[in-house]
Amino acid sequence: MKLYIKYMVSNRCKMAVKEELKKLGLHFIVVDLGEVEIMETITLDQREKLKSSLVDSGLELMDDKRAVLIEKIKNTIIEMIHHSDEMIKTNFSDYLSEKLNHDYTYLANLFSEVQGTTIEHFIINHKIERIKELIIYDELNITEIAWKMNYSSVAHLSNQFKKVTGLSPSHFKQLKDKRRSSIEDI
Repeated sequence: MKLYIKYMVSNRCKMAVKEELKKLGLHFIVVDLGEVEIMETITLDQREKLKSSLVDSGLELMDDKRAVLIEKIKNTIIEMIHHSDEMIKTNFSDYLSEKLNHDYTYLANLFSEVQGTTIEHFIINHKIERIKELIIYDELNITEIAWKMNYSSVAHLSNQFKKVTGLSPSHFKQLKDKRRSSIEDI
C-alpha cells in the first residue's frame, strides 16, 4: 500500500517516517521523498495515529490526489536538484512529464493554481539554493558549478543568481553570514 507524505524533503524526514512506521508495527518496503510503500493495509486507527505523529514531526499524510501530484512534482525537482550528483540534460518539463506520466501543461497549470507560483520559479529558487550550498562548500569554482547545475554559461548563472538573491555569486562567497534557506522554506 502506498502512502503520500507532504513536506518530506530530506533524509532526516525519511528517518522520522521510518521511526513512526516502526512504532505502529508497520513494515515499509520503500521510504522515499514524499512517498512510502508499506506491506500491510493500514487500518483507520493506524492511519489516524500515523497522521498525528507525522504532524508532530512537521509532516502531513495526504489524501487529496491533486495534493499528492503537487508533492510528487516538488519532490522530483528537489531530488533532481539537491540529491543527485548528475544534473539531467533534458528539459525539466520533459523530465517531469515523463517521470510523472502527465502532460506538462497540466502539471504546470495545477502547480501554479495550487502553489501560487510557477514550476519554473520553484526550480530556479531550488537551483539558486543549491548553488549557494556549492559556493559555501568551496569545492568547485563558479565555472564548475555552472556546468554541474546545467547552465549554458557562467554569465547565465550569475545573472539568475543576482536576480534572485540581489548578490553576485562572488559577493555571496565573501559574506561572513551566508544566508541560506532550508529546503522546506523555498
